[in-house]
Amino acid sequence: MTSEQQRVVVIGGGLAGLRLAARLGARDGARDGARTEVTVLGEESHVPYNRVLLAEVLAGRYAPEVTALPDPGPALRRGVRAVRVDRADRTVHCDDGSTERYDALVLATGSNAVLPPLRGLFEPTGRELPDGVHAFRTMDDCLALTAAVAAGSGVRAVVIGGGLLGVSAARALAERGAQVVLAQQGERLMERQLDADASALLHAHLTTLGIEIHTGCRVRGLTTKARGAGGRRVTGVEFADGYRLDADVVVLACGVRPRTGLALAAGLDVRTGIVVDDRLRTSDPRIHAIGDCAEHAGRVYGLAGPALEQADALAEQLGATTGGAAPGYTGTRALTRLTLGTAAGTATAPGGPGPLDLAAFGETTPLPGDDVVRLADATRRTYRKVVVRGDRLVGGVLLGELSTVGALARSWEDAESLTDLFHLLTDDGGS
Repeated sequence: MTSEQQRVVVIGGGLAGLRLAARLGARDGARDGARTEVTVLGEESHVPYNRVLLAEVLAGRYAPEVTALPDPGPALRRGVRAVRVDRADRTVHCDDGSTERYDALVLATGSNAVLPPLRGLFEPTGRELPDGVHAFRTMDDCLALTAAVAAGSGVRAVVIGGGLLGVSAARALAERGAQVVLAQQGERLMERQLDADASALLHAHLTTLGIEIHTGCRVRGLTTKARGAGGRRVTGVEFADGYRLDADVVVLACGVRPRTGLALAAGLDVRTGIVVDDRLRTSDPRIHAIGDCAEHAGRVYGLAGPALEQADALAEQLGATTGGAAPGYTGTRALTRLTLGTAAGTATAPGGPGPLDLAAFGETTPLPGDDVVRLADATRRTYRKVVVRGDRLVGGVLLGELSTVGALARSWEDAESLTDLFHLLTDDGGS
């Protein structure tokens, strides 16, 4: 890396893009004497926010401003969308007619909510969602949902999708006083993170919050009615077996898909995400990708922790924090944590359900030859399971009491040889 000034353009003003900008020293516009000048193109007009906290905003626990990320100052151009990358000219073209030249380009474009192929979701000639139908991905989605349930309790809400996002949305809507139905095509909730026993406990907890849950069912379509100015409003949800639910609000929580359109149009290698190597370079060595849009070693993480680690690793690769060669990015061992609160009106009720904490990491489904250790306490509503391969911890699920999750996660992340598993599984194991 030479001492000449390097111009870095980052497309994406989310967690990954802003973390990289901060690491590259662009905060507050302090560029004097710096070797790297950064411009971040942020498509949303909102002040940058932490997407992880959107469910807390929807639940009414946090005001929107609490989710704000540190202001990167003039390095961030808000409300500007990149529409084309000219690799030959090393230029990004924006929707407002402006251009940004780069020495290094970073794609931190994130992901979009998946919109399932439901009958009645779109008109034959348009792509506008009916009134009352919402994705749950952006601050605008969150504010629209908040407004939809603000009219008072009794709003009938159907959440389609029982993964992490759907469970979070259902819990938040229940806390707002909505009558919530959660529809999951799979056989259990949070199939990617939880085993069958843990999922059953989660199912029971959500039911105590007043959430009606349907698993193993496929949503076929939406019913709508015409409204003024030629639009439509959702009235219900139809299942493949003919069962119909009335709905005032429908939330599409069917997963996310990496945003790869710019990369594809630029001729970069794209599979599920934008393919990157251990230096987070795409098939064009001047272009990098981090966060939800990036695919490293065949994996797209779609989580905040890996996005931040990739941003830190790329900052080192670009020479911002080390003078010599930086170690490559070798992947992230991701831990999922979630707190499910109590629905409105139940928090202070005698015997009412309290919040439920859950955590999952690594491989929660054992392979042949693996050892599995479970500790369950029905009275305390706690469940702990770990999967051991040889003398190494390879995964685990914890619900209810998470005092041991720190020690377990450290042992897993460091691939330590286990000497006292029972100690790690009990409250004395650390936090």
